[in-house]
Amino acid sequence: MPVPELSVVIITRDEAARLERCLRSVAFAGEIVVVDSGSTDDTVAIARRLGARVEITPDWPGFGAQKNRALALARGRWVLSLDADEWLDEALAAEVARIVAAPPADLAWRLPRLSSFCGQWMRHGGWYPDRVLRLFPREGARFSDDRVHERLLWSGRSADLDGHGHLLHESMATLTVANDKMNRYSSGRAADLAARGRRGGLGRAIGHGLWAFVRTWILRRGFLDGRLGFVLAVHNAEASYYRYLKIWLECGDAPRPPGSLRPPAR
Repeated sequence: MPVPELSVVIITRDEAARLERCLRSVAFAGEIVVVDSGSTDDTVAIARRLGARVEITPDWPGFGAQKNRALALARGRWVLSLDADEWLDEALAAEVARIVAAPPADLAWRLPRLSSFCGQWMRHGGWYPDRVLRLFPREGARFSDDRVHERLLWSGRSADLDGHGHLLHESMATLTVANDKMNRYSSGRAADLAARGRRGGLGRAIGHGLWAFVRTWILRRGFLDGRLGFVLAVHNAEASYYRYLKIWLECGDAPRPPGSLRPPAR
């Protein structure tokens, strides 16, 4: 079996509503690998129908470890790592295909990502241009073991892909989705930070939350995104606030297990 020039790797769980768009945007790739962690919808069926090689895992070790599983299955000389809520526009797809056809051997590429929040493309507040290292030679690359906010570990050179294309990202389609994602991600990030010795507490939570708002709304000009720019700044502040509360209350020394509360003294 010939070795493909490009492998696309994607991890999924219950992504039937968004996966087809992602897969069709990389139909030019020689191989698509999907690692699924127990979807209960049509995610696996959609992936297989569109030609992806699917591996199903019984557990969820976190984003970094799961992406390393997908990377270990890739056979291509080059790898493009995507999330199921991301897709390449036509211009970026053409640029990626051009790079893979005649690539520098030791150069990885950061793709310009444009993300939406509650139905609006966000071009300020630190969200754009959000350059993410996603296209890289397979040999010598791996992902960090972080539960959330994993990053590609690559010791070679990297460069920005500065054409006209975008990696489009439907980050949080509704406020309900945004709040659910904030809760899950703040828990995972709190566990990662606590394992590295980071301290939480009420004061730290308030301070980090206020700083996240100021950074998003003022310093990174989130106000230029209008009313939803303000909502996003508050969302970022809440995420940081709860992250440091969870380090204190859920990841600290001997957190109180459910059901252990004693009756109040008379």
